[in-house]
Amino acid sequence: MTSETRHVAPPDPRRRRRTTRVILGVTVTAALGASGVYVATADAGEVAVPGALQAEAFTAQSGAKTEKTSDTGGGKNVGWLADGDWLKYQGVTIGGATLSARIASDNSDGGAVEARLGSATGTLLATFPVARTGGWQKWTTVTATVAKIPTSKQDLVLVMRSKSRSDFVNINYLLLGPGSATPATPAATTPAATTEPATAPSSAAPPASAPAASPGGWVDVDQAAWDKALAQYNAVASQPVPAGTTMVPEFHTDCSVSGEAPDDPIVFPNLPGASHLHTFFGPKVTASSTAKDLLAESTTCTAPGDNSAYWGPALLLNGTPVKMKNFRAYYGAKIKDPKTVRPFPPGLVMVQGDAKRQVATPAGASGQFWCAGSAEIGRSKDGNWPECAAGGNLIYQLTFQDCWDGKHVDSPDHKSHMGPSVNGVCTGNYPVAIPSLSLMLGYDSLGGDGLALSSGMASSIHGDFMNAWDPAKLGALIKVCINAGAKCGSTPSFTGG
Repeated sequence: MTSETRHVAPPDPRRRRRTTRVILGVTVTAALGASGVYVATADAGEVAVPGALQAEAFTAQSGAKTEKTSDTGGGKNVGWLADGDWLKYQGVTIGGATLSARIASDNSDGGAVEARLGSATGTLLATFPVARTGGWQKWTTVTATVAKIPTSKQDLVLVMRSKSRSDFVNINYLLLGPGSATPATPAATTPAATTEPATAPSSAAPPASAPAASPGGWVDVDQAAWDKALAQYNAVASQPVPAGTTMVPEFHTDCSVSGEAPDDPIVFPNLPGASHLHTFFGPKVTASSTAKDLLAESTTCTAPGDNSAYWGPALLLNGTPVKMKNFRAYYGAKIKDPKTVRPFPPGLVMVQGDAKRQVATPAGASGQFWCAGSAEIGRSKDGNWPECAAGGNLIYQLTFQDCWDGKHVDSPDHKSHMGPSVNGVCTGNYPVAIPSLSLMLGYDSLGGDGLALSSGMASSIHGDFMNAWDPAKLGALIKVCINAGAKCGSTPSFTGG
């Protein structure tokens, strides 16, 4: 295989991006908490270009992946970069007003690479234009001019901007003017990783013994807290189910919007503004929120003891956020025996769906938005959104995995510690049955034209959950309602009909 065929776009550029990826650093990675954003040490594949900041020398990134390059000198370049992806470099000196970037592209949409100071939303330093170069390994140099040269070392963040829904640029290195200086390489502390990160579906098994702060973001369960939660659950007495009760293992919580912000404390912790716009439900959420923080906040959810946070991408109508009509989180059991369901471990986080998935969703496709309270009477011009009759509204149901590995409360992709049941039983790598969480997102919209998610197409719908339930309250709901196979409301009391 030649270098020119190593990184080739298929006929439909939207299909070039992998639907699920573990985002790894270049060689040596160390997780920042459980964020999926990684610190990386020097890359053995870097090539010495005088005065160059190698693109693969990032200290944190989102959406990037490295590969061997055919550019002069060889080494590696960074690719798989789409709109909103970013690369961060710490302790960089800008040595002049004229900067240049070595880029390649095989996407006719083009775009730009913004160089910003401090963060992905920091002061704009310069903008590098990106146009199609004729191939992912057809390299050219583009320049940009700095209006005001920083006088000290800076954290430099490259932010990708494009109208394309797919990857649009590769970057090999930057030249930051005469006298520029790149950051010192931190010492390696763990074995080198491969440059090709493996795709990790939600059913991927974790390593047999992944430490809490291991490279890749595996976070161990707090065993003492988990044991305490189980003891509280076991202390709850089952209740007789009265006649007329609906025999469905289920309870729910209703929540109103607690805020909207381009933050995501699971995927981009401590990086305000690094995400697309999210709508939050439950307690107030910031980019630095943890489960402990949520427990100290008031909540907009109705179920006593539920201080958990739920969020998803904002729905936009011609670029303006659409108001929510309602939000309900259902907790149930999809497995054969609801008596085996146990509470969530304290601090559990989960992500369901793929914000990077950008495919058409015509009528009949999987993962549909649908009309609640009225019939679908048509589709948007692009076919991706239903049009609802008067009296209805647009709605989506997002269901998380309900089998847990019993070891970790987070994983590199925030999915791999969770998995599916096998023949209705949680077993194998995911032996612990937990409540099946399903989010019902109701929008004040009749659907139709002009709609998009802040993450892109309808297919990019996804949801995040950060568990901050009072363990005693959650344990009671699971023991009385789910384990009994009986329907409750927001408290451990039965409902009929």
